[in-house]
Amino acid sequence: MTYSRYGDNSVLELTELPRPKVGPGQVLIRVARASVNPVDWKVMSGGLDTMMDAHFPVVPGWDAAGVVEELGPDSPEFRPGDRVAAYARKMVVSGGTFAEYVTVPAEFAAAIPDGVSDDVAGALPLTGLTARRAIDALHPTAGETVLVHGASGGVGYLASQLAVATGARVIGTASEANSAKLESVGVVPVAYGDGLTERVRELAPDGVDAVADFAGGEGLLETTLAVLRDGGRHVSITDPAVERHGGRWLWVRPDGAGLAQLLAKVERGELVVDIDRVLPLAELAEGFRLSQSGEARGKIVIDVGR
Repeated sequence: MTYSRYGDNSVLELTELPRPKVGPGQVLIRVARASVNPVDWKVMSGGLDTMMDAHFPVVPGWDAAGVVEELGPDSPEFRPGDRVAAYARKMVVSGGTFAEYVTVPAEFAAAIPDGVSDDVAGALPLTGLTARRAIDALHPTAGETVLVHGASGGVGYLASQLAVATGARVIGTASEANSAKLESVGVVPVAYGDGLTERVRELAPDGVDAVADFAGGEGLLETTLAVLRDGGRHVSITDPAVERHGGRWLWVRPDGAGLAQLLAKVERGELVVDIDRVLPLAELAEGFRLSQSGEARGKIVIDVGR
């Protein structure tokens, strides 16, 4: 799937392109699954044009799971036939993962354990690595209280589980429809919206030790600052304004070693990836629509072979 100009979902086209070249230190992945992330359609609309160059026609997509098809020179980490996953973001928006083949640096890729399906491996990279980066930055410890904004979303759900695993108490904002989902992984759910500050204060009268914002929106930073105790830590993937208030604005980075650790947690049953549905490649525009509308309750996986 490609687009030849910035725009809405109507610019997506099913296209034939040459197979990507494989340079030194790279691996060519025959993609089995990719997955939709909000950044995909935001990039397609031109939302990152001031930050990243685009070479048209663009193949969108930054998540991939598949099989190593070919190795470039000096790529000893893998062999043809290895199952791998990767967060495949590059410096230029162009050769993405909603395609039969994608080339990535070997250090972006991680072996998929036998006990992890292609669907799950394809859904994990961007959300999992973002969650891991956020929790690593906050470094919660046993006995602390962490507030996660957007705890039932793709990144928030994984970050909440990683925070729970540290022994911290985790409060997660979500709709009431997702309360049971959060409770099932040890998170204390709290409804977002008007009155959120007061509801969090009821659960944590002395304030929370750390806040991770995966939701954004008007007034959310004010809520974070209102419930954060003195000396507390906070990060956001949505609002750069946090840096003016002692917080950190995060961007995920490709990290094969980190992804391997997350895949191992999935295999051991320590991390649950929530998948809403699997769509064929030709229905990518519908996948984008579901992501934009908020209808999806988990990751939208794209079966590239269908």
